Amino acid sequence: MSHPEQHRGRWRPRLDRPALVALLFGLAGIGYRLVLTLYTVPVSNSDEATFGLAALHIGQGRERPIFLYGQHYMGMLESYLAAPLVAVAGPSWPVLRLPMLALYAVFLYLIYRLTRRLCTSWFAVFVVGLLALGAERVVRDQLTVVGGRPEVKPAVLLMLLITVGLAAGTIRHRRLAVGLFGLLVGFAVWSDWLILPYLAVAGLALLWAVRRQLLGWSGLLLVAGAVVGVAPMIVDNLRAGPGADSLSVFREISTKAGPLPPWSERIRGGLLEGVPLAHGLCQVDGCGRWQQWFGVLYPVLLVAGAVLAVLAYRRAATGPRGERAGPVVQLALVAGAALTLLSYVRSPLAATSPLDNARYLSVLQLSLPAVLWPLWVAAMACWRGTVGALGRLTGALSAVVLAALTATTLVITVLFATTGTTASRIEERQARELATALRADGPHEVYGDYWTCNRLIFNTDEKVVCGVLDGNLSPGQNRYRPYWRQVGQAQRPGYVVEVDSPMDRRLRKLLADRADSAPVREVGGYRVYHPDTPVRPWR
Repeated sequence: MSHPEQHRGRWRPRLDRPALVALLFGLAGIGYRLVLTLYTVPVSNSDEATFGLAALHIGQGRERPIFLYGQHYMGMLESYLAAPLVAVAGPSWPVLRLPMLALYAVFLYLIYRLTRRLCTSWFAVFVVGLLALGAERVVRDQLTVVGGRPEVKPAVLLMLLITVGLAAGTIRHRRLAVGLFGLLVGFAVWSDWLILPYLAVAGLALLWAVRRQLLGWSGLLLVAGAVVGVAPMIVDNLRAGPGADSLSVFREISTKAGPLPPWSERIRGGLLEGVPLAHGLCQVDGCGRWQQWFGVLYPVLLVAGAVLAVLAYRRAATGPRGERAGPVVQLALVAGAALTLLSYVRSPLAATSPLDNARYLSVLQLSLPAVLWPLWVAAMACWRGTVGALGRLTGALSAVVLAALTATTLVITVLFATTGTTASRIEERQARELATALRADGPHEVYGDYWTCNRLIFNTDEKVVCGVLDGNLSPGQNRYRPYWRQVGQAQRPGYVVEVDSPMDRRLRKLLADRADSAPVREVGGYRVYHPDTPVRPWR
C-alpha cells in the first residue's frame, strides 16, 4: 500500500498508485457526506433525537445510560461518542453526526486494507469507489445516530484483519491482539445484535487461525476482552426485573410482527427490495424492476464467492498457514452475508414492509469484497486473454455486471444529491421554525406525537419539554419518563400537532366550541394549541 521514501534524512511513507486512487475516492465520499451532514440530510427524527438527548445528558453528567431510553437491547456507544462534542458545542444535528462521519472514514480505510490483503490492490480501489457513493438509504444508515450499524461494521473488519495478521504471523503482540478481538466482540454485542451472524463467522475464523493458542493466556484474554466490552449490558441485565432483560425484550419484539407470510413473499422482499436498497441501487421509495437485478444475482454471487474461496484454500493447502487465511476470511464474509439474509427473510417484515426494514441489511456492505470478487476475477481473466471462448464470454458478462452496478449506484447517488434532498431540507426547516417559535414565545410544556416530541426537545436544548401521545390522545411511547412527568405537572400545557393530522382533528373535536377560542397558531406546518385550562382526556 505504501513504501518508505527517504527525504533529507527522514523516512516518509509514499502511497502507491492504487492506494492514492483509493484515498481520493475515500476523500470524495467523506466530503460528500460532510456536506450532507452540514445540511442535516437525511432528515432528523425523534429516534435520533433520543440518542442526541442521551448524549446531552452524558455530557452534562446527568445520566449514564446503558441502553437507549425505554429499551433494553440497543447500546448507547454512539451517544457516548457524541457527548463531548455536544457538551462543548451544544445540541445540533451536524455536531451529533460528526462521530458517525468519522466511523464511516474508518470503515472505508479498514475495508480497503482487508480487501487489498485478501484480493488485489485495484479491486480494493473499486470497492472503495463503490462505497464512496451513496443513495439516501445508504447514507442514512451511515450518518444518522440511530444505534449500532455505523460502529459494528468497522469492528468486524478490524476483527478479520486481526485474524489474517495472526494467521500470517505479522502481528507481534499476539495475545494483546486476541484480547482486542474479544473487546470488539463485546462492544459489538452491546451495540447491535444484528451483527451476530458476522461475529459468529469471525469467531470461527479466529478459532481456525489460533486454535491452539486459545487454550492458554490468549484464550483468557479473549474472554476477558469480551466481558469488558459487553460489561454494560451484563450490569443492566443483572439489575433488570423479570421479563425486562435484553433477551426477553428482544424476543418479545421479534414475535410481534404478526402472521408469517409465505417464504416466497419474504424472499422476494428480501432479495428484490432489501438487497438493492442496502447497496444503494434504489431510491428510498422503492426499487423499479430495472433495479432489482442485483437482488436476483446476489445468491448466485454468494455461491460463486464460496466456491472461489474453497478452491483458493485447496490450492494453498500445502503452503504456509498465512496463505490460507485469505480464503478462510473470504468464506467467513460469504457465510456472514448468507446468515444475515436468512435471518432477515425469516421475519414477516421482509414481506410486509421491505422498504422500512431494508436498513437491517446494511451490514451486507461488509461482504461486498467477497460478493464481487468472482465478477472481478472473471473480468480480469477475459481482459488478459488467459481463458478460452467460454471464459471470455463469462468475463465479458462479468465486466458488464460490474459496469452496470457502478453506473446504477452512481445514477441513484446523483439523483439523490441533486433532487432527493429537497423534502428533507423543507421538513428540517419547519422543525427548526417550530422550535424557535416555542422557545421564544411558549408554551414550554407541550404534548405531541412521537415523531414531534423528542426532536422538538433536542432542537430547543430542553427549553421546551414534550410528552408523547398516541393518535387517540392517550399516553404514547415516552422513552424518557421525566419529560412526561414535567409536562404532566404543568399548569397550562399546550399541544403541538401537524396541521390536519388525525391528532389535530381529534383534538379539535375534544375542544369542541373551545377550539376557536383557545389560543392557537400555525408554525412551520404545525398547529400549536394553548388552552386556558389543562386538557388531559386520559385522566
